[in-house]
Amino acid sequence: MNFGINLQSIVPVRKEPLHTSEMTTQLLFGELLRIYQTKDSWHQVRLSWDNYEGWIPENQIQVIDEQEFLRLLNAETPVVMDLVQLIANESQKTMFAIPLGSSLPGLEGQFFTVAGENFHFEGQVSDTSGVEEIEGPQEKKEFYHNLVEDAMMYLHSPYHWGGRSPFGIDCSGLVQMVYRLRQIKLLRDASQQATQGEVVNLLDEAEPGDLAFFDDEEGTINHVGILADRFRVIHASGQVRIDAIDHQGIYDGKLEKYTHKLRLIKRII
Repeated sequence: MNFGINLQSIVPVRKEPLHTSEMTTQLLFGELLRIYQTKDSWHQVRLSWDNYEGWIPENQIQVIDEQEFLRLLNAETPVVMDLVQLIANESQKTMFAIPLGSSLPGLEGQFFTVAGENFHFEGQVSDTSGVEEIEGPQEKKEFYHNLVEDAMMYLHSPYHWGGRSPFGIDCSGLVQMVYRLRQIKLLRDASQQATQGEVVNLLDEAEPGDLAFFDDEEGTINHVGILADRFRVIHASGQVRIDAIDHQGIYDGKLEKYTHKLRLIKRII
């Protein structure tokens, strides 16, 4: 098995090793992966954050050895909190833009190193302490508030199947990335995310930051959003937006109709 890291801004991960195949997710800068096989200049990979699998052109990632992979995997890894920010590759004397949610493994001050290449970053980064540092109800309330505020940063981002950035994002990508900013791991697809956390029995018992899941006529979970409160949900549908929600589902005030049927609510934290 080989290992790799994305040192480009955004890399699409595809279902099959073909240029015309469907994009299923994206790798943002600094995210790690395992390489299982190579076929016709494509790597079959498994992403370290959520174990998602797919195919990436071999020239779009940096192959690293196992020792470097484990060093980066176990390093404190803040993520970028600016919508978009410049990062400098000082070894190559280049600069390029990386989006909100990009990873900065092993960042110390404003510098980190990957496979002998030195990077410099001066933007805003997340706290790496995580949810385990929450001690009392006031800290928990503040954590939820910050989680919802993070979700607001993605407002009006266009919908893009498989997207995970402010330049294009899907419903489960939005949920995964908002929790990623707070160092909480969620799986990639809505149906997978619905298996995590604890069930909240009623919408009236929900808290900001809880996840609302929606299903189709066959009962398949096909949509997810983040509750801003018991009356509003932040979700990606056409674009990242805020809509009204009740026990039936999401109500679009402009269309004057329900667009998504509520299936269940889960509390991750």
